[in-house]
Parts: sequence; C-alpha cells; structure tokens
Amino acid sequence: MPKAFRPYQPDQRLLLPPGLDDLLPEGDLAYFIRDTVADLDLSAILGEYREERGQPPFHPRMMTALLLYANCRGVYSSRRIAQACERDLGFIVVAAMARPDFHTIARFRARHLKALADLFLQVLRLCRKAGLVQLGHVALDGTKIKANASRHKAMSYERMAEREPELAAQIKEWFAKAKTQDREEDRRHGRGRRGDELPAHLRTKQRRLKAIREAKAALEAEAAERATADDGPGGGAVSVDPKAQRNFTDGDAKIMKDSASGAFVAGYNAQLAVDAGSQVIVAKELTMRATDVQELPAMLAQVRRNVGRQARECSADAGYCSEANLADLARRRIRAYVAVGKDRHGSAPGQSARAPAPGSRRAAMATRLRRGGWRSRYRMRKQTAEPVIGQIKQARGFRQFLLRGREKVGGEWSLVCIAHNLLKLFGSQRMAMAS
Repeated sequence: MPKAFRPYQPDQRLLLPPGLDDLLPEGDLAYFIRDTVADLDLSAILGEYREERGQPPFHPRMMTALLLYANCRGVYSSRRIAQACERDLGFIVVAAMARPDFHTIARFRARHLKALADLFLQVLRLCRKAGLVQLGHVALDGTKIKANASRHKAMSYERMAEREPELAAQIKEWFAKAKTQDREEDRRHGRGRRGDELPAHLRTKQRRLKAIREAKAALEAEAAERATADDGPGGGAVSVDPKAQRNFTDGDAKIMKDSASGAFVAGYNAQLAVDAGSQVIVAKELTMRATDVQELPAMLAQVRRNVGRQARECSADAGYCSEANLADLARRRIRAYVAVGKDRHGSAPGQSARAPAPGSRRAAMATRLRRGGWRSRYRMRKQTAEPVIGQIKQARGFRQFLLRGREKVGGEWSLVCIAHNLLKLFGSQRMAMAS
C-alpha cells in the first residue's frame, strides 16, 4: 500500500483567507514592532500632513513601523524593504499587506528623518519602564563606520592648490581650440546642433574644477572658524593644513583608521554609551572626529539628559583617556575605569606599555586598574559596549551608511540605535513570558 501524504494543492483557493495574526507564530518580532509603534507619540510626523488634496498617502504609523522593523532585521535599502513587503511574511504583517514602492519608502525616511531619530528617547523610556536601564555601570565605545563615499574621492588642500591652476589652464586651452572647430563640430554632431557644445571630457574637467574650488572654500571656512574659536573674531591668521582632506562625494566624511581592520576609510565615528545590565544604548552620537578623547564629556552629559541621572560607574578604553576627561569624571562623581594606554598582550588591566607621569590622574587610574587585576571593573567594557557594536555590525550587517552628510547620517545612526533597543526590549519581554 503506497504511503499517504498530506494534500498539496498550490492552486487551491481559500474560502476564508487567514488574518494577519495567523501568518506568524504568536509573539513574533513583527507583532511586537507593530504594537510598540502603535503606542509611540508620532505627532511630529503626523503634523506634517495638512494638505487635503491628492491621493491619500500610506499611514505614517505603518511606514514608521516598517522602517524600524527593517532596521531590526538588518534590511536598510529602500529597494530591499519594498521587495520584502511582497515576499517576507514579517514585512507583510507589519505593513498590513500594503506595498509601498522604494521611492515612497526613501521619501518618507528623508522627509521625517529628524522626527524618526527623536523616537530614540521614547524607546529608551520604554526600556526604563521595563527595568532595563539601571545605570549601575555604563561603558563607552566608538566605532568607525564607512560613509557612502570612497576614500579615493578625497583630496588634500595641498593637492587642490596644485590641480586648480592645471585644470583651469586646460579648460582655457580647450575653449580656445573650440572656437576654431565650429565647422568640424557641425559635421560631427549633425544638423540642428550648434556644433559648439562642450565635449564630454571638457564637461568632466569643469565639474572637477568646480568641485575642487568648492572643497577648497569649505576647508578655508573650517580653518577660519577654528581661528575665530581660538583667538576670537578677527584674531589669528587663517592657515589651512596642507594635509587637510575633503571628500567630493560626502563632504562631511573624514578619512579615519578602522581599529578593527587597520584600513583607512572615508567614514564617521559612531559613539555609544551602553548600560551594562541589559546592553541598552543610553546615549549615542555621530562625529566627524577620528579620535574619541573629545567625546567623553558630551556622552556623559547626554546620558544624564536622556535618563535623568548620571551613571555610578563608567568604563572606557584608552582612546578616551586624558587628564581633562578624568577630572570631568571626578567632578561628576562617577567612579571611572578608563585604560591609560594600550595594555601589553596578556597583561592585567592597568599594566600599559608606557607608564603615566607620577602624581597625575592617569597614574592614579593606572593604580586603580592594577589593583583590580583580573577582577577589575574595567573588564565590564568588553562585555558591554563591544558586543553591542558586534551585534550592529555583524548580526545586523550595518557596516556602511546609505545617506550622505552629517545630519542625514546622524539620523540613520539613530534609527540603528532605536532598532537595537527595540530588540533588547523584545528579548526581555519574551524572557518574562517564558518564565
């Protein structure tokens, strides 16, 4: 007797189609994101829609849930999100079977990027309400994330000064030759064309010259701003560092060394402050500075702003260590564990290769780390901030920004951090239900 199989009829029509709540198992991330966004205050987004004419747009609450769910799933491209709305059950549930095209998704994100970024505080408050933010220990860390630009599209101020007259001379020479080629151009381009249109290679050179002049002006403006900040209005000579670079694709991106790979990239320095108890991000920032040392005071101030109180303990790697930063931590009455230098391989915390000056705050910090030995609280950093960066970069595949410009990229980074906190909140709720 042949084996009996369950019926397989792909063309079978359903008399009663399943509802959205029947498509995925109970407690799925898609339901959680959809229900969480339903409770968020989206008045800043909804208030933008006042025009009564025209085709009704997709509901902003659905679009917000869709973007946050996509970030949680590691899907960042508007084209891939639009495709998932047709093929992925999780996206279908979140979008309630709506199918916005990628233009609509990209325009919504661009139009409401600031309001979407501001949802970080609302989600952080939900994490606090769930008991995930204790601020017993906060770890700071930064990571370099590649910009939507190539480092090969950057040029130093010194090189700009060399190339500008070269390009200007070439263009002048070509214009002179163009005046004698009217008849040849008419034969080449055909009737109806003037014959004096600029060739493609000349248009490219002109665009390059324009980009170089704009980049030079931007670098000179930055130098003037620094001179004003240092010496006051009208004081100090404006001098541009010949090695200062500017990227032609994303002018705000800077050439930075990725500490993980050792490669130089055109990118941004993404900062995080993470609660050790839950790995919830309590503060985030995006800077154009390659080093971390300037970021510690601002990050601590943001923690207090976001949560309403300061952390009791703080750990950070050697990139954040300076006498001024250690003094700021003492003024805030935060017990700090900050590496004073690069530790020797296999050594206990505080045993850096270069000993700090005796009597300095750095020396006192080295003593604190050394006394803690292998049980030093500094080791909290490695199990707090570094795993969060790994989850963002490796698990969810966020290694390069899609947008360009400091403001837009900052909003994109906020969405990534919001998604991370939503996943931590989702995980805590699942654990609570399981217990």
